[in-house]
Amino acid sequence: MKKIVDYRKLLGVTEAAELKELKTIYRNLMKDWHPDKFQDNHEGKLEAEEKSKHIIEAYHFLVSIAPETRQQSLAEYTETTTSSNIADFEYKSQTLQITFLDGSSYEYFDVPKAVYVKLINADSPGRFARRHIYNTFVYRNLTKRQEAVA
Repeated sequence: MKKIVDYRKLLGVTEAAELKELKTIYRNLMKDWHPDKFQDNHEGKLEAEEKSKHIIEAYHFLVSIAPETRQQSLAEYTETTTSSNIADFEYKSQTLQITFLDGSSYEYFDVPKAVYVKLINADSPGRFARRHIYNTFVYRNLTKRQEAVA
């Protein structure tokens, strides 16, 4: 996906970058591009503000799709995808967002339009997604599942 590639390029990391490496690179870039470093230069400060926004966005996005992050929430993800039905889904620019009845919402990247069309036409979208989407595409959690309040 272009977004993933662009963010990796902005931070100068590869697909294999670990969370610790991402954090170090992020901190170093923020030191270089922090707007407070450009107090005497108005144009430089504006550029730094814009650049730092992009760096922050890229960092948070890449952390959210990192294998280590997904591994930490694997039990919750597995529970949601195996026991909760799909409430709704939306497809835009090879990104599929699935919202579950338990309140969780996940974004799947690089989903071909043909897979989305098959999901729409499936007799059981949940079964189709379990077989062809959930463990096939890079994903990130958009919202946490709503825990029952006792």
